[in-house]
Amino acid sequence: MTAIPLRIRIRSAIARVVRRKMIRRKDDFLQLAKQSCRDVQRKTLAGLLQLNADSRYSQSLGLNADLSVPQFRQRHPVADYENFRSAIDEMKQGDHRALLGQKNPLLMYAVTSGTTAKSKLIPVTRRFVDDYRRGWQHWGMGVFQSHPKLSQRRMVQISSSHDRQRTADGIPCGNISGLASSMQKRIVQKLYSVPVATAGLLNAEIKRRAIATFALADPWVGMFITANPSTLLQLLAQANESAEPIIRDIHDGQLRCLDPSDAVFGTLSQRMTANPTRAQELHSIMERHGELKPTECWPKMVCLGVWTGGSAAAYLPQLRTAFPNIPIRDHGLHASEGRMTIPFEDNTAAGVLDIESHFFEFIPVAEATSTQPVVLDSHELQDGGEYFILLTTASGLYRYNMFDVVRCTGFFGTTPILEFLHKGAHISSITGEKITESQVVAAVQTAGGNVAIEVRQFTLTPAWGEPPGYCLYVAAANGQTLVDDQLRRVAESVDAELRRLNCEYEEKRATSRLHPMKCEALPEGDWQRYAERRLARSGGSPEQYKHPCLVPDSRFEGVFMKDCRPSVQ
Repeated sequence: MTAIPLRIRIRSAIARVVRRKMIRRKDDFLQLAKQSCRDVQRKTLAGLLQLNADSRYSQSLGLNADLSVPQFRQRHPVADYENFRSAIDEMKQGDHRALLGQKNPLLMYAVTSGTTAKSKLIPVTRRFVDDYRRGWQHWGMGVFQSHPKLSQRRMVQISSSHDRQRTADGIPCGNISGLASSMQKRIVQKLYSVPVATAGLLNAEIKRRAIATFALADPWVGMFITANPSTLLQLLAQANESAEPIIRDIHDGQLRCLDPSDAVFGTLSQRMTANPTRAQELHSIMERHGELKPTECWPKMVCLGVWTGGSAAAYLPQLRTAFPNIPIRDHGLHASEGRMTIPFEDNTAAGVLDIESHFFEFIPVAEATSTQPVVLDSHELQDGGEYFILLTTASGLYRYNMFDVVRCTGFFGTTPILEFLHKGAHISSITGEKITESQVVAAVQTAGGNVAIEVRQFTLTPAWGEPPGYCLYVAAANGQTLVDDQLRRVAESVDAELRRLNCEYEEKRATSRLHPMKCEALPEGDWQRYAERRLARSGGSPEQYKHPCLVPDSRFEGVFMKDCRPSVQ
């Protein structure tokens, strides 16, 4: 058995002391969740209203800590980003009191692509960051308690820069994950194999190459942490595409993928040390398997931390193929606007609502089109119910509709346990069938197994005709080329599975109001260009990109072709 390096044992001992305090805080949170959801949420709302009560936005609506929940709802409608855009535009020019209170300092803006082409800037304040970090600490302590071996491993966390651009008054804009990473204590940063400075690499391919180099140089990696499982799969692909130069860099202690003019070149180069022994190990793995097999590159792997719900579930079969028998801990439902859930168990997308950070409200999906929908408090949800989730946060967002659909899977004492299903915008209904993205993901996963064809990337979209129907655009795993017969079998199997999952789709198909599903293959390069174009328009980062498994717009094919093949107009 390989001895644990002394430096890891020393860091583990120091970190153990820090973790004890964090575990107590996590246990306190769970005790509150078990006993006092309603009271904690009332206290959280009062604190958030008090925090920004002296902002012009709050004063214009009479928002203050003395309001009851019914009074708060009476004074502020259910909102989306447009309700706050003008105030945030004023903030960007330096007038932070437009939305924030005097004692709620602004640190940065989180740039999010949302569900539309236009990017949004979400204010990130000191209180918001404190809430964000506390939620991550609860999550992390749950992982460590479930997997004690992690205390003697290192981790690979993939994050993006918080300072990709600046507003007129000099406030950084980017990803909150980068800010949180940069604020970690030095002893905590030493627990990670990949330096925080990699977040500053703006070229996606160079960044993946650098992260892959640091990760492969460390045989003691016990966990990968990144929101999108597709990001981890891209990292593995990059490792194999660049295997020879990466192994050479590890041997020599170089990072030849970086430009010396890059701002983080010096910082990252100092972290690379020559390791001929490790390079030889990786070379031997390549000789045995023809690839850098993940289970042999990182034999100490304990678990993975990625999203598993919604469209992210489409990538789990590939991830489990790469890391067989390795448990997956869902990241929890979180976005630039805030964390919503904290999972405390492996292999489930469900997590306990983070009742200490934000005030939550819920609209039943059946009420979504009502002009006066029923709005529920957290403790009022029903097991099995599906809801749109609303947030009131320290960022000055009130009753903010995330347009995320969640399902209540039960309760932890008094607090609901929720799993993410899909974005509300990702519902397609040509003739009343109301197909959801989560149904599409489930249908493709099952169908792929039925026909023994692994679909790596896919998007379902309406296809107009007489009658209309749906077309599934796919790319097979491992660069496989699908022939017509395989495409037909995929289409038939997905169609049958969707009919089983959605009774409205079944009825429309049975009555010939919808045409049988079609399936078309698109090259891998086209999918990549499509993602790059979407990110360029929205201003998001590669780690934020959520591939749409269902696009309700029938113009998808034309837009896709124009994005991916500039010659197509």
